[in-house]
Amino acid sequence: MSDESKQILRSAKNARIITCISEMYHVSLQEATDIFYNSETACLIEDGIADLHCRSEKYLAQEVWLEYQEKMAE
Repeated sequence: MSDESKQILRSAKNARIITCISEMYHVSLQEATDIFYNSETACLIEDGIADLHCRSEKYLAQEVWLEYQEKMAE
C-alpha cells in the first residue's frame, strides 16, 4: 500500500472518529475536530502506535473524550 493510500485511509478514519465524538457527546463538528486533533490519541494514531488505527471509531472517540475530560479537569 502506498503512503498516499495510507494517508487517505487515515484521514477517512479520523473523519469518522470526529463524527462519532460530535454525535456521542453532542458537540459541534468544529469542536469535535479541535478536541480530536489536540489529543494525544490522535498523535498515537498518526504514529501507528499500538495499532490504534485497528480499533473502532466509537472506541477511539471514547478514548479521545476521556482524555479531553481529564485535561479539562486539570
